[in-house]
Amino acid sequence: MALNGWVTLQQNPALIDALRADLLRADYRTASLLALWGEDADAALVRGNTLPIQRLLIARDDDPSDPTFARVICARLFVLGQSCTAAEVESAFPETGVAGLEALALVRVEVGVVRAQLELRPYAFTDGAESVDWWLAADLGELIVGGALRADHVVGVGGASRTLAGLIIPEPISLALDLGTGCGIQALHLARHAERVIATDISQRALDIAQFNADLNQAQGIEFRLGNMFEPVAEERFDRIVSNPPFVITPRDAGAPEYEYRDGGREGDDIVREMIETAPRFLVPGGIVQMLGNWEYRADEDAFDRIRGWLDADVDAWVLERERQDPVRYAETWIRDGGTRPGDPEFERLCGAWLDDFDRRATTGIGFGYVLLRRGDQGLAPWRRFERVASRVSGALGAHVGQVLAARDWQAARDDAALGAEALRVSGDVTEERHYWPGNEDPSVMTLHQGAGFGRTVDLDTGLAAIVGASDGTLEVGVLVAAIAQLLEVDEAALGAELLPRLRELLDEGFLVPEEFAAPASA
Repeated sequence: MALNGWVTLQQNPALIDALRADLLRADYRTASLLALWGEDADAALVRGNTLPIQRLLIARDDDPSDPTFARVICARLFVLGQSCTAAEVESAFPETGVAGLEALALVRVEVGVVRAQLELRPYAFTDGAESVDWWLAADLGELIVGGALRADHVVGVGGASRTLAGLIIPEPISLALDLGTGCGIQALHLARHAERVIATDISQRALDIAQFNADLNQAQGIEFRLGNMFEPVAEERFDRIVSNPPFVITPRDAGAPEYEYRDGGREGDDIVREMIETAPRFLVPGGIVQMLGNWEYRADEDAFDRIRGWLDADVDAWVLERERQDPVRYAETWIRDGGTRPGDPEFERLCGAWLDDFDRRATTGIGFGYVLLRRGDQGLAPWRRFERVASRVSGALGAHVGQVLAARDWQAARDDAALGAEALRVSGDVTEERHYWPGNEDPSVMTLHQGAGFGRTVDLDTGLAAIVGASDGTLEVGVLVAAIAQLLEVDEAALGAELLPRLRELLDEGFLVPEEFAAPASA
């Protein structure tokens, strides 16, 4: 039952089936909880304030005949970490019972009072193709623990996990790797697309929780292996590697907590460097790595220049930086993440340790973002794209990422003459905006806006606006260039030389797609 002082989830198939039935009966789902306490209370929960939910649930847990009773008990027990009576839990979990929950090591019983030993939360996800509703176990968070977390804490699903899950390209593959699986969330997502998934972690406890989550959600084809980095899969090669590695930059030898879920035991951003240098070697040709990471800006070198130096010559790379923090804010963020708050003398000591560590490397800032690597098999020159994306995006991006990669390969394989013979189509999420000076017939500003993907905006001139507006998949690019040149009374060759590179950029960014991508398959 115990491992390093922690309870260990028990893999009991019959009890897990009973638990699943009880959770379904209680309608313990993300949407149902939101309906129970509303958006404002839910937003407060995300900020770490449980009081609004507590106030709303006080009057909802005293009538077992109420359809929401079981859902309220689930939330009190596994979201808020409140104690419940044995009678309440028996009513809410008629199939599993208190004894079953205790046997699974989800709860402990003390003199008729039941308390959660782990959190068990609903998780909802929509990627445009289908929606999933799962339940995920993890260790109790700092709000319930009421202090600093243990170093071997297994974290639940947070913003970074959701971000990475949303980036997974939704296409059928044979073999996938979830490196550093934690509670198993990425492995569950990969199992929707891969015939087989191998999920690894250095923590046996994390693997036990991930296995429990796979069983509870009836995921198939996932194999869990214990080990560090790529040691457990030294002989395999993968179509897809997904990783939310322990990338948090932590001072070494300063008494700072080294949490397994976030600290890779390296100095600075070396864990990200190691992943970028090593992961592509474990791909089949055309295979893709998708990962999150932090990288340092140093006084004498831009972070992107440092990352370029980590790439092998035959690896495609797409690096997007979503946020950049100064060293002080970064230190504060991760000290709080471990459960230590300002006002505690330990907070000040740890902040000093972080800042000393950054000073040793002349670190001026820390970037956070996404990294996509691909082992080339297209016979094309390596593709390198580094960008800082300031727009805030939400939802699944995987389909957009897949579209961008496919469109990039498509256009890169065609010279200008071949591109001119093809028809393009504006993506369905793209809108155009025009601004006019009062009384003027011609617009003063024209922009394209991307409603999906990374929410990009592109400025248009007259020629580009005309060809984009006419790109409905019916006429070839060369025909459109000729017609626009005649309309604008400009040289056709010069206009083509100006527009074709910009059309390639719009293909790379997902504003345009080849018509053949959208055309239905012929009978």
